[in-house]
Amino acid sequence: MMISKQHAESPLYAIIDLGSNSFHMLITRLLADSVQTVDKVKRKVRLAGGLDEDNNLDDAAISRGLECLSFFAERLQDIPPENIRVVATATLRIAKNAELFLARAQKILGTKISLLTGLQEAETIYLGVAHTSCSADQRLVLDIGGASTEIIIGEAFAVKKITSLDIGCVTFNRRYFHDGLLSKSNFAAAITQAKNELKPLVKSYTDIGWQDVLGGSGTMQALAEVLMYQKRPAIITLDFLHDLRQQLLACKRVADIAIPGLASDRKPVFASGLAILTALFEALNIRQLQLSSGALREGLLYEMLPDMRKISIRQRTINSLTQRFHIDQPHASRVNEQACRLVQLWQLPQAKAHSNQRQLLTTACALHEVGLLMEYKHHQQHGAYIIQHADLPGFDQSERQLLVALVRLYKADINHEQLNEQSALDYQDACLLLAALRLAVILCRRRRDDVLPDYESRIEDNSIYLCLPQDWLAQHPLIVDELRQEHLYLKSLGLSLKIHC
Repeated sequence: MMISKQHAESPLYAIIDLGSNSFHMLITRLLADSVQTVDKVKRKVRLAGGLDEDNNLDDAAISRGLECLSFFAERLQDIPPENIRVVATATLRIAKNAELFLARAQKILGTKISLLTGLQEAETIYLGVAHTSCSADQRLVLDIGGASTEIIIGEAFAVKKITSLDIGCVTFNRRYFHDGLLSKSNFAAAITQAKNELKPLVKSYTDIGWQDVLGGSGTMQALAEVLMYQKRPAIITLDFLHDLRQQLLACKRVADIAIPGLASDRKPVFASGLAILTALFEALNIRQLQLSSGALREGLLYEMLPDMRKISIRQRTINSLTQRFHIDQPHASRVNEQACRLVQLWQLPQAKAHSNQRQLLTTACALHEVGLLMEYKHHQQHGAYIIQHADLPGFDQSERQLLVALVRLYKADINHEQLNEQSALDYQDACLLLAALRLAVILCRRRRDDVLPDYESRIEDNSIYLCLPQDWLAQHPLIVDELRQEHLYLKSLGLSLKIHC
């Protein structure tokens, strides 16, 4: 079949994941070296639920899967074959009649379907996390699928240890919650079995060790949604898992689950996924887990795109937003230079997170005017909304909340409660970053490099001292007036501003 020139030059890329619980289609395009999602389609096929005792897929499950793929095929006809990746995972690894399904599926889609091994799936999941998360520390990555669970340790793009276990939320749901009851005995049986599967792995994983734990599967996403509904940081702890189990026990039946923030389509396999994750936390002695921005689909996508390993994840995100929202990049760089200079002059403590603090400040400087494309009057609110809801690969949920606060509060009134709502930094550190950003914006008011003053600054006893040249102050009465006003604004943070020559 001949492809038209317009078709061949299509910037669109498609990833299809034939999962054990859901089939997903992700369609994206490249923009300023970053990935922009243009469409997502998800269908709860529950393929694993169609496996019989002999591990054959029943006709109903096959029909559900093929019907879903006929929907997906409609979108694929607009995308060149070389820009498409389709993979199948655990259930189709297990099913004895998988070839029957795959042959019919490939005919519908018109493209090859790759059946991933468990280790291939685990490595691809890790790459999806590596491409979308900024942490350079050694990471433990968890993914609970419908019929398998992947456990990976790696650093940067290098995988150090990978395992894929045949335990998943759909298969565990059939085995331990088949009666539809949310009972202590059902939970205990599921958690015990998951721990038995994990037991041979524990020592080898803990001997390697890790600094961060991330996960991006449906179970983790559901838990993060519940936390965000409660206006809490999307950081999953064992205490939170135990609390949710108690709430589920109070519901008594799967059909009667009523947990605020939990989407209805996640309820059928929520208890089984929670049991597996609880076993992972307890067996591996995990303190907390953060939701990752990427997993299997992102691993497939980014590895298909050119040079994605060579570009800083956070810089890709900043470049994309700068281009999409027409941010004045020279001015943003000017503000960043002054904000970073102030932080350096203040000689803030060199804590472990100091480098990350500076990166977050640089990002806030780069994006502080992102809302100007909408209008000037409410641009800070528009900017905060954009940061809150945009795709931000390289930034976790807590870091996003800090950026939202800095962009919303970079000038005029300060609502200190918005800094309290973020958990990326200590409140006092967040206040000082905000003060540096606000002062930098004022000093750069003329939006020219050649009129910036040479100054000194220090902090003593919650007072910011800013020493500016007398002649510069005389030439900039408006900026002087804004600095006087800033003294009043900073009082709400427990800071004072003292200007002298």
